[in-house]
Amino acid sequence: MHEPERLPIQWPEPVQTLPVVQPTPPEPAPASGSGWLVPMIAGLLGASVAIGTVLVTGIGRPDEPVTERVTEVIRTEIVTPESVSANTLPAAVARRVVPSVVTVEVFSGPTLVGSGSGVIIDAENGYVATNEHVVKDNPSVGIVLADGRRYEGTVLGVDTLTDLAVVQIDAEALVAVERGSTDGLEVGDAAIAIGNPLGLLGGPTVTVGVLSAFNRLVEGDTPEDALYGMVQTDAPFTRGSSGGALVDAEGRLIGITTAVGVSDLGPEGLGFATPVEVMNRVTEEIIANGSSGHGFLGILGSTQLAAQPDGGQAPVGVLVSQLLDGSSAGASGILQGDVITTVDGRLVTTMEGLVSTLRRFGPGDLVDVEVERQGSAVEVTLELGAREENQ
Repeated sequence: MHEPERLPIQWPEPVQTLPVVQPTPPEPAPASGSGWLVPMIAGLLGASVAIGTVLVTGIGRPDEPVTERVTEVIRTEIVTPESVSANTLPAAVARRVVPSVVTVEVFSGPTLVGSGSGVIIDAENGYVATNEHVVKDNPSVGIVLADGRRYEGTVLGVDTLTDLAVVQIDAEALVAVERGSTDGLEVGDAAIAIGNPLGLLGGPTVTVGVLSAFNRLVEGDTPEDALYGMVQTDAPFTRGSSGGALVDAEGRLIGITTAVGVSDLGPEGLGFATPVEVMNRVTEEIIANGSSGHGFLGILGSTQLAAQPDGGQAPVGVLVSQLLDGSSAGASGILQGDVITTVDGRLVTTMEGLVSTLRRFGPGDLVDVEVERQGSAVEVTLELGAREENQ
């Protein structure tokens, strides 16, 4: 058996300086064929789009003092009536979440060169989660709150493997998003994306959709660019939305919007968000240490297929083909030829699924692993090692 063919991936070009001019009307889109689906980073710094061009105007550096002091901002409660119309729930969620979503502005000297989005995850300490590809290697960025207040933010650290970053601002009356979980959610459940696409003025943009899939692999030009375990949604978001919030029907954060799928015809309604469980661990480590590590089993493996009664084959786990020197898997008693079937109680059927599950854990974490060995189930508890950059 061979691995299924994967669609080609194209990551965005380096950021170009954004000129400050008046917007020009969009040009009509040229006729084109259907093309292949090409996932790309949603928040590419800069605001050009395939059809026409939108240019940011009148945005200066966030170092001027706020003239009006805001002392309190309160997150509204979501009140669900007995009969909820199609528009009632998204409006209630928007009122609750919008105060927690910010614009992240990137400057080159005094010039604004692009923008993305961010989510306030800690109001007391002023922590904002966003994407690594939004802040890049900048030590500081501008943060614009939903109510228009501006602050200079310090980039505490980034993690390229999960495309996450943390920015800190010194501000009062912040509203942190309520965090939820992807566990227990199903395909078809409501999903609402809130971000700041194209650097548009006037506050965050809200779009509504459903959860389309879980544990998606979004591949890049190299294996190091791949994003594992992504949540897929059809809630529309585009460039500048990177780092924004994907929330559930209760307004609870379930992901950080990171990438979109496009073809030569434009956006294809495929958006991808980093699960909140991964964001929680990575941002906590960045806040504590300035960087984040990743758990490592120390194996080489592949998806194991098993014959089915009807003559088909199905993935049933990960075959351990080699134990690396000093691996935590080998130290725990896992053997070459074992098939890993669960990690931390989570079913694992493919190699991609194993990597996605491990993204939730860091070096030194203890996890329970179940393997199938010659027809019998064997359970071990192991301490994860640290993933090196070339692994």
